[in-house]
Amino acid sequence: MADAAPIRPGEELDVRALAAYLSGKLPGAGEGLEIRQFPGGHSNLTYLLRAGGREYVLRRPPLGPVAPKAHDMAREYNVLRAVHPLFPLAPRALLLCEDPAVLGAVFFVMERREGLILRRELPPGLAGDAEFGRLVSQAFVECLAALHAVDASGVLLGRPAGFLERQVRGWAERWERARTGESPQMDWLIRWLADRLPASGPPTLVHNDYKLDNVMLDPRDPCRVTAVLDWEMATAGDPLVDLGCVLCYWPEAGDPPERREAISAVTARPGWYTRAQLTERYAARTGRDLSGLGYYEVFGLFKVAVVLQQIYYRYRRGQTRDERFRHFDLRVRGLIEAAARVAERF
Repeated sequence: MADAAPIRPGEELDVRALAAYLSGKLPGAGEGLEIRQFPGGHSNLTYLLRAGGREYVLRRPPLGPVAPKAHDMAREYNVLRAVHPLFPLAPRALLLCEDPAVLGAVFFVMERREGLILRRELPPGLAGDAEFGRLVSQAFVECLAALHAVDASGVLLGRPAGFLERQVRGWAERWERARTGESPQMDWLIRWLADRLPASGPPTLVHNDYKLDNVMLDPRDPCRVTAVLDWEMATAGDPLVDLGCVLCYWPEAGDPPERREAISAVTARPGWYTRAQLTERYAARTGRDLSGLGYYEVFGLFKVAVVLQQIYYRYRRGQTRDERFRHFDLRVRGLIEAAARVAERF
């Protein structure tokens, strides 16, 4: 994974309790334990564990109260156990702890994968390399096509029938629970999504949060993906939900500032695929009918707005002290406006 950093204040783990729990369960865990934190991500907390010359990754929910059914570490562990044999880019899950007395919450440990994760900035020396952007774009969308080729019946996740309807309803309910003010535009969007619900095609494995910073790349060969991360919401359902999420997270040069800056603007640099090029390559690899894709792009923007609103709500209530979240209300508003513009064209 990306480079780890010192642990953020207030997000420390009980090293002694964790070391005692892991001793005898993971190779090397009884030989001294060092913990650092991966600084990216806005939701679950992810830590690097070093012990006995080995490295592991620990995932736990964020601090404070969380939305019902959100941040389900046991579910993510079980998803990885089911998916890894069929899609090896999903890391191998090693251990699940369901006893909150150890760290204050359920957590799991998985293998560490090495690679490059792209967030809001590109590594030095790559920012002006248009060929790098093209290669990463190609690898990214082809990895999604491969993920959707996995036989969902072999994973036994979720209930594909009614998946999209449940998604729309569930995220609308999360919005209501995390409201911090009135938003007529969001109210209109929720009605729009409910009224125009499309019929879904055959179900596939769905990652449900497929985006650039959940994909790990080989820094020596950006055409090679080394891991796909963050499987907490994975299920079996409509694969176009994943593609709509991709379009939501993929700003391009002609986008208005509120869409380009609400999420990482890396993909708006010269040489990166446009959303149309991503769509064309996905269609060529999968043969799927994408004529109704606009609906899924609106849903993707809507869903990410709700995710950021939930984080902002926790910040407003003092349930997290992470200053990255102070102005998330502005990013939420920008995503709602972007979703409304796409909906009006559809």
